Amino acid sequence: MASGRHPSYNPAVLSTPKRSDDDDRLDKFHEECALFGIYGTSDAAAHSALGLHALQHRGQEASGIVTFDGRHFHNHRAAGLVGDIFGTQAVMEKLVGYSAIGHNRYATTGGSSDRNIQPIFADFDFGGLALAHNGNLTNAYLLRKELVRIGCLFQSTTDTEVINHLIARSNYSTVVDRLIDALGRVKGAYSLLLLTNEALIGVRDPMGVRPLVIGRLDDAWILTSESCALDIIGARFVRDVEPGEIVIADGNGLRSIKPFAKQKRRFCVFEHIYFARPDSKVEGIGVYDARKNIGRELAKESPIPADVVVPVPDSGVPAAIGYAAQSGLPFELGIIRNHYVGRTFIEPADHIRHLGVRLKHNANRAHIEGKRVILVDDSIVRGTTSMKIVEMVRNAGAKEVHMRIAAPPTTDPCFYGIDTPDKDKLLASRYDVAGMAKFIGVDSLAFVSIDGLYRAMGLPGRDAASPAFCDACFTGDYPIDLDDVLGVEDRQLSLLVESA
Repeated sequence: MASGRHPSYNPAVLSTPKRSDDDDRLDKFHEECALFGIYGTSDAAAHSALGLHALQHRGQEASGIVTFDGRHFHNHRAAGLVGDIFGTQAVMEKLVGYSAIGHNRYATTGGSSDRNIQPIFADFDFGGLALAHNGNLTNAYLLRKELVRIGCLFQSTTDTEVINHLIARSNYSTVVDRLIDALGRVKGAYSLLLLTNEALIGVRDPMGVRPLVIGRLDDAWILTSESCALDIIGARFVRDVEPGEIVIADGNGLRSIKPFAKQKRRFCVFEHIYFARPDSKVEGIGVYDARKNIGRELAKESPIPADVVVPVPDSGVPAAIGYAAQSGLPFELGIIRNHYVGRTFIEPADHIRHLGVRLKHNANRAHIEGKRVILVDDSIVRGTTSMKIVEMVRNAGAKEVHMRIAAPPTTDPCFYGIDTPDKDKLLASRYDVAGMAKFIGVDSLAFVSIDGLYRAMGLPGRDAASPAFCDACFTGDYPIDLDDVLGVEDRQLSLLVESA
């Protein structure tokens, strides 16, 4: 299956651990993970912690850093946010070394147990190897079954550990050759960072679905998921790692090899819509400008008489700015977001769960009451949060509520590293646009078209025969084989049950 739906495609077969259905956090896509690596500075751990802090939006469940000081590897990993984990001098003093890799995790494969926190580390005959992974392998389960059958012992339930075992079993001598050998057996979307005794290594999958960029800070080389992680430490953006490229930073500088057969680039378009930070530049496109352009296209395609354009904060802000500019309507912050709602506050307190979206958002009544309001958001997943926001805006006195979405309808789940609900939980897979509008309670609803999305990226439209992006969540056109999805009945990964 090179692309498109397989006849036996059943997305319910492969699903990731989800929270309870009444959890509003399930009504947004969650980015998979963040990577930051640096080679050639005495402050490797401190720079890594700062870089991971800038990438906190890509994963909030756990974080880890591994450093190397020329003789020993040092490691600290824990559940929680970067500032809480690496915010003490006692922790940072232990992470000595001139090279480091770090990882922020949002679990998409294997659950959120402590044993799955990355980077993972193993001792090989060539020395130590720390590995951090952003993405998802689509044949990891089948490979894992094969490796267990021949005697491999797994310490985690992540797909990342599959790569470690493949490297260990390779007959090649050098780390890079072993890595090439291992990746020749895996399928999926991935960016990887590896830290060895001698080098920092980065690699992107041959289609370049997941991001990875190169930076420079004085004499140090940096590999990270987004350019905003370079900005926070004053580093210079050099370029994106190319799809299928392996880059090696060591004492001789930075070198590049491209050992894999060239494939059509299919970068994840949702990075531009939602995942990447607005101040990042990915694949040559400024994220903030791309989102404003989507808003402009949306206004051209779906105008409506109204009095004010209001973003659903924070992810809807750039698109709403573009929509307002194109339509000539006023832009107002008609919804104010509370940024200080922590998970420990909202998870155990069942008696306040009914407050729902009001814990995070509050209507700015003075700019809504008596007005025809256009709400702009980045996407609709299950629709439950949109429904509550619309109700809140109506209760604040809005005369009409229209919703405009800066993405096409999300009809299919992602299997390439983004945590998404199963297909039958996606609102757009259950209703047409009119049905969705009725479900969330708006006077009108419109999504940017798939061609409008591509136009916002500077292209004439979507070439169905050769799309420029991975847009499977909108089209069902999966560019990478979904081996683990097809015909897999037993999904048990481990007999050990842990409270996580």
